[in-house]
Amino acid sequence: MAARRVALKAVDWVAFAERVPPNQRGMFNALKTRSDAISAKLASLPESPMAIDWSYYKSAVAKAGMVDEFEKKFKALQIPQPVDTQTSAINEQEAEADKDATSYIEASKARIAQYEAELDKFKNMIPFDQMTIEDLNNTFPETKLDTVKYPYWPHKPIADL
Repeated sequence: MAARRVALKAVDWVAFAERVPPNQRGMFNALKTRSDAISAKLASLPESPMAIDWSYYKSAVAKAGMVDEFEKKFKALQIPQPVDTQTSAINEQEAEADKDATSYIEASKARIAQYEAELDKFKNMIPFDQMTIEDLNNTFPETKLDTVKYPYWPHKPIADL
């Protein structure tokens, strides 16, 4: 049973370590040390608890019937195993995180393509010191003066003073 408990969720520590930032390496090492200690302690435990030698206690205890009563109560004792209610929620969160990660990757690829196109534009444009105002406005349309919105630029109209 101990082997089954340990093998239930195995952590890939190498893959985990690759994702840990350098400033959190100490916390990661402490987590791994603690996890290894708990795993070793769990592995050292027997599959089932040791059997109680009721005949020894019957011969050692002076009060008659007391050991029989304890034995009957002990055998009737049922300790419920906790029910796993969180695995399904964790699996749903993991699926949602995977979906979010793939959508982020796709959006990132689209941004990379856009940035590469913009970089090509900058690599192929006329050097800035050789540009005319028309070349500047053609290359960067956002720099073109809007004469409808600002007819007196750089001066303010008299009505606005």
